[in-house]
Amino acid sequence: MPRRPRLDLPGIPQHVVQRGNDRQPCFFADADRQRYLQDLKEIALREGCAVHAYVLMTNHVHLLMTPTGSGQIARLMQALGRRYVRYVNDRYHRTGTLWE
Repeated sequence: MPRRPRLDLPGIPQHVVQRGNDRQPCFFADADRQRYLQDLKEIALREGCAVHAYVLMTNHVHLLMTPTGSGQIARLMQALGRRYVRYVNDRYHRTGTLWE
């Protein structure tokens, strides 16, 4: 059964969970967490999303965000995921996906 579409309403806070593939770690050092947060801040500003809270666990992330327009959270998460995977793959000499 396909996943139901995400409710995408401007001005409504949304809880987003981003999990490591196969529940594997996605953060290996404090520098990785700093990089993720730096990228999140930059992309959230560009996409017009307010980030209210975050929790960075070893193998997943929780974000509470409010978009100002439709589709902004999806664009933010796609850009953030791609940028961070490139960083991790380069830093740790690995290939492939990081996120589920």
